Amino acid sequence: MNTLPKISVVVPSFNQARYLELTLRSIIDQNYPNLELIVIDGGSNDGSPEIIRRHENHMKFWCSEPDGGQTYGIVKGFSHATGDILCFINSDDLLEPGSLHEVGRYFTQHPEADAVYGNALWIDAEGKAIRPQKEMPFSRFIFLHTYNYIPGMSMFWRREIYDRSGGLNPEFQMAFDADLWMRFSDHGTIKHIARQWSRMRRYSDQKTMRLREVTIREDMLVRSRYWKDQSMPSTYYLRRKIALVIRIAWKLFTGCYGWGYQRRIKDT
Repeated sequence: MNTLPKISVVVPSFNQARYLELTLRSIIDQNYPNLELIVIDGGSNDGSPEIIRRHENHMKFWCSEPDGGQTYGIVKGFSHATGDILCFINSDDLLEPGSLHEVGRYFTQHPEADAVYGNALWIDAEGKAIRPQKEMPFSRFIFLHTYNYIPGMSMFWRREIYDRSGGLNPEFQMAFDADLWMRFSDHGTIKHIARQWSRMRRYSDQKTMRLREVTIREDMLVRSRYWKDQSMPSTYYLRRKIALVIRIAWKLFTGCYGWGYQRRIKDT
């Protein structure tokens, strides 16, 4: 369909040759007619540049050089993007087949939506299913008082809201996405669609597992922006309990919990 919007997909990567080929193929093999693929490699020495070169005819831009880390790499990628719709996917995760077509049609049919996220499937190092992440619609109250429950690899947004919100803040090492989603909610409308759009890998030596304490600290920094006097409100933990109860009840009522899936994280 010639009417589908251009989607810019940024892939940040560093020494992820084990998964990079699968990630790139999950994007390219969708044959989305208006794709702009940008790969920012942080100077890998594990063969990643050779993998990227094999697919460079499908790319708008790629480079392999030190970039200061993941957030800086994504910011660099978006500086080369010209798409109407933007997203990023980590180089160990996967887009679901057909997801880009669904996203393109959604934005065409819903001009009121500034950003939209779908569901995801957590997979282990070998690609085996751990559990589905079926999510609830966006709620500022619940998001602000619990945690970042938006599957980042299933999140897509219009260029206009990215520009209005000021884009990614490279000062955040881990919570850069939660920070961006909150600012999206300040400047526009975030929607949710109950479709699985990505597979997100989870294993013990990945960045999000190793730097859990950094994530928690940065998440609190994001939340503190919305405390009027910059100190934690006395009612914060009460609000948090209320938000958690609402979230759990909503997910129970709508059947979002993945009963029957393995709960362990397998690292091979």
